[in-house]
Amino acid sequence: MPHTAESAWRECLAIIRNHIAPQGFATWFTKLEPVVLEEESGNIKLIIRVPAPFHYEYLEGQYSGLIRSALTQVLGEQSLLYYEVVVTQSTEQDQQSYHVQASTKTSINPKPKVTNTNDSKKKSPLIESYTFDKFIVGDCNNLAYSASQAIADCPGGTAYNPFLIYGGVGLGKTHLMQAIGNHVRDYHPEKKVLYVSSERFTTDFVKAIQEKQISKFSSAYRKIDLLIIDDVQFFGGKEKTQEEFFCIFNDLQQNGNQIVLSADRPPKEISGIEERLLSRFCWGLQADLQPPDLETRTAILLRKSEEFGLNLPSPVVDYIAHNITKNVRELEGALVRLLAQATYTQQDINEELVRIALKDFVQRPHATLSIDRVQKLVCEFFGIDQHRLHEKTKKREIVQVRQLAMYLCRELDYTHKAIGLQFGGRDHSTVVHAIKSVNNLIETDANYQNRVEEIRRKVHLSSD
Repeated sequence: MPHTAESAWRECLAIIRNHIAPQGFATWFTKLEPVVLEEESGNIKLIIRVPAPFHYEYLEGQYSGLIRSALTQVLGEQSLLYYEVVVTQSTEQDQQSYHVQASTKTSINPKPKVTNTNDSKKKSPLIESYTFDKFIVGDCNNLAYSASQAIADCPGGTAYNPFLIYGGVGLGKTHLMQAIGNHVRDYHPEKKVLYVSSERFTTDFVKAIQEKQISKFSSAYRKIDLLIIDDVQFFGGKEKTQEEFFCIFNDLQQNGNQIVLSADRPPKEISGIEERLLSRFCWGLQADLQPPDLETRTAILLRKSEEFGLNLPSPVVDYIAHNITKNVRELEGALVRLLAQATYTQQDINEELVRIALKDFVQRPHATLSIDRVQKLVCEFFGIDQHRLHEKTKKREIVQVRQLAMYLCRELDYTHKAIGLQFGGRDHSTVVHAIKSVNNLIETDANYQNRVEEIRRKVHLSSD
């Protein structure tokens, strides 16, 4: 072979560098190491070492197409890329690694599956990592999760047909729908499963019209045992598409075949869709997904960090869970940003790093809420005079209130020095100690944690 592992990967990097931002290249590609280049069954196989499981997951999720293209340009169509993923157990000396082929697996450790005897797997872009055991359940999604499991265990055999999941962006609709599809494929291999977006359904239907293949198109859909259609709100205004889907829907439902749908809003709020079709969306069960509550957000972060092979400090988890509140996708994005920052800067993940890494995620009312205002709000809550926070007293009840006020000021991204100056001229180390003390109490005292939550809400409401 004319190439070595090092020369081949160097040429790949030269191509990749020209297609992504310098920050992205530095974060995700400078830590990769070529291991070996060898021939295998007529193919050229390149193995690249990746420093952590989360690094592999991100490369596959974000850059797999670019890497595949670069490898093909350098080594040809018969090239194969494998990752050697390093897993650190406890210390740098206690490491293991495993190999995984690029762009052929969507989860690191997929569970054993029953062999599927039909070929629908080739047609539906189901992501294997979207499974029930990776979905975090809370009050915000319990109904949708429970119904999804029931449908997956007995597709077409429950009263939940059709089943419509609705909710905003990033709340888990696609995860649950694909979990249903994956479960049915794994444990009901005789069933034909099809997952398709509403846009793809429309595109294929238009193509069928152009090619005069409507009968073939319609017949193929009527043979599906589990039909999953994402984002049905995009059927709005497409009259011919709605008419075709109405006919397919009726046939599938009458034959006891399972239909699963998703939308970004309740059916009654979807515009541009015929009333007769909307009424059918409501025949079975509708379940909404709400933004995750604090406990669910915390559980999601702990699960994701575990998948990435990390043990995040409690204050870091607490900071992210309290400040990233809209949806699951934002939580995962924040965690990836934090991990990227730690990798790029070669720093340990701590409170200071998480504030720097997530400054663009966390919107803080810096200009509208002063340290003096925070002090006043906290003192009003505990019923003490604000000037007591500046005294050199060691009375426990005053010290704890002062420490909590410092903690909340730090959450607003004021520096340790600025906080110390406005709390009676105290130094940097006193503020650091105060924040640690509050974190320790939050972790060990549930009542204290609830009080902190209540005060935090008052502080944030005051800034609106």
